[in-house]
Amino acid sequence: MTKITFVDFQGTSRTVEAEIGATVMETAVRNGVPGIEAECGGACACATCHVYVEEQWRSAVGEPAAMEEDMLDFASDVRPNSRLSCQIKVKPELDGLVVHTPERQG
Repeated sequence: MTKITFVDFQGTSRTVEAEIGATVMETAVRNGVPGIEAECGGACACATCHVYVEEQWRSAVGEPAAMEEDMLDFASDVRPNSRLSCQIKVKPELDGLVVHTPERQG
């Protein structure tokens, strides 16, 4: 198991266990993390699982693919560290990952 910390826009954090191979979005949904709506269920067809990856984790998480970048156009307040959490696969190297949820999704 890997630990992921979700921080909401008000600064409240919650650390949860994530299964290797799941996505950050699936982990959030399974654990009832507020701020991750996941309306499309992880199909990269909406932007309701938008998160900000903390800077020190950006290289480990990687850059968004072209399809994800296109969907980020529908997100609010997109930043250089914006990612769709449905596109981030949990792997051992991400143990301790910290992501922030924006004030509003989509």
